[in-house]
Amino acid sequence: MLEVTGLRAGYGGVEVLRGVDLHVAKGEIVALLGSNGAGKSTLNNNLSGLYKPFAGDIRFNGHSIAGARPSAIVAAGLVQVPEGRRVFPTMSVRENLELGSYRRAKPRRASNIDRVVSIFPRLKERFGQKAGTLSGGEQQMLAIGRGLMAEPELLILDEPSLGLSPLLVEEMFALIRQLHGQGLAILLVEQNVMQSLSIADRALVLEHGRIALAGPAADLLQHPALKAAYLGI
Repeated sequence: MLEVTGLRAGYGGVEVLRGVDLHVAKGEIVALLGSNGAGKSTLNNNLSGLYKPFAGDIRFNGHSIAGARPSAIVAAGLVQVPEGRRVFPTMSVRENLELGSYRRAKPRRASNIDRVVSIFPRLKERFGQKAGTLSGGEQQMLAIGRGLMAEPELLILDEPSLGLSPLLVEEMFALIRQLHGQGLAILLVEQNVMQSLSIADRALVLEHGRIALAGPAADLLQHPALKAAYLGI
């Protein structure tokens, strides 16, 4: 579904990604792990069309999207839920959800809202409430719900557990399992190594702009280098 080859990207004249190769198959969860500054956000921004790569290619369902407009990438079915939620704080919960279908799946907006609130019942209780007044966990639900409104074929989740309490982190990963069970392909970009590897099919470790480790998630969980670098054992 998603194939990235030889991706080199950065900002201005500074190269951050130095030849990244990765792929995500239909219905698969791939965890992308890495410390702050490893290049995870740069990768997401290039996949989503917010920046144009220096070199390499990004193909989605067989078509090159490298350098395409973000709206065209969303229309193709590749949707990112950004780090930090980025909800529209002065707009209501319902308005935020409706914006999720602005570029894709607009004819099914009403039925998709019904689907989202069946996944997140708390959002229905707060339909008319301004998004900026929600708790951090509720804003994360809203951000994911807004992404689901576009009926994504592949959903990029960028640090979905960031800033959440341990209980909400458990809920968030349970939700990701649920979405995966419905057949949604997910690129999970996370620093929560144990939780990510527990639900992913495959995992990649990004270090200094390159893929340092890759393989089945269960195998990486036992990898000595990953244990030393991320688990302290």
